[in-house]
Amino acid sequence: MLFDELLHYRQIFTDGRGFPGDFTPTWFGYSVGKRDGDALVVETIGLNEETWLDNAGHPHSEALRVTERFRRMNAATLYIDITINDPKAYTKPWTATVRFERVSESDFGEHVCAVKSAS
Repeated sequence: MLFDELLHYRQIFTDGRGFPGDFTPTWFGYSVGKRDGDALVVETIGLNEETWLDNAGHPHSEALRVTERFRRMNAATLYIDITINDPKAYTKPWTATVRFERVSESDFGEHVCAVKSAS
C-alpha cells in the first residue's frame, strides 16, 4: 500500500507466510493477507505504541491486533471493515467500516510536510 502522506508504504504479505516468531514493533506493524471469498483479509500485529488508531487520538498498546476485510463493491467503491482487538486498551474488540470512492483522473501526488529555514 502506498500513502501520499510523507511517501510511506506498507507491506502486506500474501504468499502464505505467517507472522515471524520474533520482531521489533514498527509504525505499520507486520501484515499478512489471504483471500476469503470476495474479500482480502489482512491481519496485522507488531504495531508500536507511538501511533494512534485515528485522528481523534484513540490509543492502543503493543498487544494490538488489527483485522481488515477489503471488499470491492463495484469498480469505484471499496469497503474496509476494520476490527480492533487490544485487550490492554479496550474491554472488547470493536469494528468500524470505512468506505472509499475512486477519484477519476487523479494522480498519486507528492505531499511533504517540511519547513524551509530562512537563510
